[in-house]
Amino acid sequence: MRLGLAALVCLFSSVLLSDCAPPTCYSRAVSLSKEVMTLLDKIHTYHRTKTCAEILPTIFLDVHNACITTKLRDFLYVVLNHPNQYCRERPRVVLLKRKIQNLYTIISRICYRDLVFFTDDCEAIDTGHSSPHYAEDRLQLLVEDR
Repeated sequence: MRLGLAALVCLFSSVLLSDCAPPTCYSRAVSLSKEVMTLLDKIHTYHRTKTCAEILPTIFLDVHNACITTKLRDFLYVVLNHPNQYCRERPRVVLLKRKIQNLYTIISRICYRDLVFFTDDCEAIDTGHSSPHYAEDRLQLLVEDR
């Protein structure tokens, strides 16, 4: 009885600790973009890297936006060519550079045809505010309703 109960407890604990499915391209891109955003927030608020963050452009990552590849490439260029050597060597900035390089590689090469982009609003990546763009058929329906 005790041996069976112990085996059952081990079985349930191993099921809870293991991931049921391996990460997909989409899930990895989403989680990595969230990691980049939290790291950027830390860089902007931490007193040793706050001056380094002044030169970084504002970016709001959305893996569903088709403009993400060009914006990531531009952002990576700024991080790699930061004018201050002290900032380029800070551990958080180095980690940010690695994460952005990984995310850019995942989106542009590894998951090139796996990701589905719902919008191409480049301004939303810069500002964080997405403005709705209606297709022609939807716009025609809105005009007819008035």
